[in-house]
Amino acid sequence: MALMTSKEYIESLARMKRNIYFQGKKIENPINHPLLIPSRKCLEETYDMAFMPEYEDLITTTSQFTGHKINRFNHIHRDRDDLIKKVKMQRLMGQRTGSCFQRCVIMDMANAFYSTTYEIDKKYGTHYFDAFKNFIIKCQEEDLIVAGALTDPKGDRSAVIGGEEQDKDLYLHVVERREDGVIVNGAKCHLTGITNAHEVVVLPTQAMRPGQEDYAVAFHIPLDAEGITMIIGRQSCDTRKMEDIADIDLGNAKYGGIEALTIFDNVFVPNENLFLNGETDFAGMLVERFAGYHRNSYGGCKAGVGDVAIGAASLIAQYNGTENASHVKDKLVEMTQLNEQLYCAGIASSCEGWETKAGNYMVDLLLANVCKLNVTRYPYEIVRLLEDIAGGIMVTAPSEADLRSPEIGHYVEKYLTGHEADAETRLRALRLCENLALGTAAVGYRTESMHGAGSPQAQKIMITRQGEFNRKKDLAKHIAGIAE
Repeated sequence: MALMTSKEYIESLARMKRNIYFQGKKIENPINHPLLIPSRKCLEETYDMAFMPEYEDLITTTSQFTGHKINRFNHIHRDRDDLIKKVKMQRLMGQRTGSCFQRCVIMDMANAFYSTTYEIDKKYGTHYFDAFKNFIIKCQEEDLIVAGALTDPKGDRSAVIGGEEQDKDLYLHVVERREDGVIVNGAKCHLTGITNAHEVVVLPTQAMRPGQEDYAVAFHIPLDAEGITMIIGRQSCDTRKMEDIADIDLGNAKYGGIEALTIFDNVFVPNENLFLNGETDFAGMLVERFAGYHRNSYGGCKAGVGDVAIGAASLIAQYNGTENASHVKDKLVEMTQLNEQLYCAGIASSCEGWETKAGNYMVDLLLANVCKLNVTRYPYEIVRLLEDIAGGIMVTAPSEADLRSPEIGHYVEKYLTGHEADAETRLRALRLCENLALGTAAVGYRTESMHGAGSPQAQKIMITRQGEFNRKKDLAKHIAGIAE
């Protein structure tokens, strides 16, 4: 098949018997649940755009394994051009959805697994590389969506992983090794788009050391496997999607992101699904490479959503009648400058990519971490300026039900009419601003900009490792005429 339609994608999810909960209750029909539809719509867009000629070069490519046309989200990067197109595609998807489109994690994990499993096999004579190639070919041929699971609950961060001080299940781990596979137990947090996925790929949360072999485990598993439970996380304004009138007040009336705490309750993983099983010395490499790819990705997706935020600020300035004010123009320019810096770092880290031993391409880790560290800062300033331009009415406006009310609707219409915009038009723009700054999209923009792909300290640690401070000291000594 290689390319699936959005209709076929929905049908494939409907065939799965998944275990999904929200507010303490099991969702019996995830396909039609209003909370999940906006997040699924983002994924539908990745399928629909693959059939649009104007986006063919970015959204699709050719598999180096089968020669078939595939979705780029399941691609293994063959050169720097692939790395550049990845970031451009992510910016485009952010512009199209104004949200997290939830499919980047597997693209970034896949490329990390591809190079890392190759090197594990070279050292230990294992067969993880072939197992992973078989899996990614399946993903390409069936056009699957695969969620990624990295972050463990951790509990007390000061406790030793696997130590006696805390519950061992706070880090996902192997509880039994069998001839045909392993049994794992634990949980993974913040799993973007997992309620929309066919499978999940799991990897360790951090580097491991000897004695932590049970925690150095990586694998893939279908999301309807026995023992997997997804608990959807709360988002600001999330239940607006479940109201009888669910349109204007949503802000982003079509798209949205979703996250879940995912439980692995004694889940069996067959040997052919394993990509790491006790090789502690490669856990850190796997995590570092995935983090590098994913931090590079944020230069695309966050710039794309940033474009929507800048558009929303400009639009509400028009409706507020302040579009020509010099201070508003200055703020829009500042938002644009910050947003383009995010994109620049994403593109630069792609342009400086390098070939791994396995033959796929890795981004420049220093520039990718600089990109993500910028992302932890600039979207917050972009949102601050958006809120400044929009005004307080962004969070105090009456509801759509008030606008539609026979008794009071005329008041809302009279007093919320803007410059060249009736009340409904102005409310739609204000609710989009609210959604980007504070609502469900904030998970895919503002807050995720801080913690997605690692919090700021994680990037600072990597920048310290990659910064070559001793080499730069030598440069300074040479210029200053300081002899050794």
